[in-house]
Amino acid sequence: MTDQHPGTAAVLLLPGGGVSGTARPRAWDLPSLRMRPFARAIGAALPGGAAGVSVVRYRHKGWNGERADAAADALRAVEAAEAAGSERVVLVGHSMGGRAALRAAEHPAVRGVVLLAPWCPSGEPVAQLAGRQVLVLHAPHDRVTSPAESLDCARRAREGGAAVCRMLVAHSDHAMLRHAGSWHAATAGLVAGLLGARPFPAEVAEALRLPGDSPEGLELPLPELPLLRP
Repeated sequence: MTDQHPGTAAVLLLPGGGVSGTARPRAWDLPSLRMRPFARAIGAALPGGAAGVSVVRYRHKGWNGERADAAADALRAVEAAEAAGSERVVLVGHSMGGRAALRAAEHPAVRGVVLLAPWCPSGEPVAQLAGRQVLVLHAPHDRVTSPAESLDCARRAREGGAAVCRMLVAHSDHAMLRHAGSWHAATAGLVAGLLGARPFPAEVAEALRLPGDSPEGLELPLPELPLLRP
């Protein structure tokens, strides 16, 4: 992991990866570099020393089927943060890292997850999200990970007892390059909300309060959430 600082809360950023691949990622690989602006934005949004912000380094580049290597590494990072004194953990995962965040949310120290264009295959388990806050950002025309599958995952998670809000980043892409500032600012604001450093926008707060059988709050357009603008 990199950029780690002590604190009673920890924010762990989980980069993307591949469906398969056993090579060891490097610090300068694109998925890891892509998370660094998020780390800076999150750090700037939180009061000094309120949380340690770290980018997790995986042992392997791929998910690798039933091995679910990224999920195992994410869970190991949560356990390390707790052992270092962090009482609350927020997970921020992009693409494959989003799937890893979903799995690692089973750890009791995890308070919430922010999923960025997450890989949510059909039937991905969600029972472990009960009692967690789950915030999803996805470009509606993402051609790498399916927005329809992330919507289904959000719906099932809410039905299973999670507090869920899903937001659409219009005119963007899977790599989060178009309108990158909106992704960074939104993620920083949502993490700050999860840690109680500032309130959620009213629309997000309302979506998180909705009952499990409600379809509302799963298609919020990001431009209509002014407090999350860069």
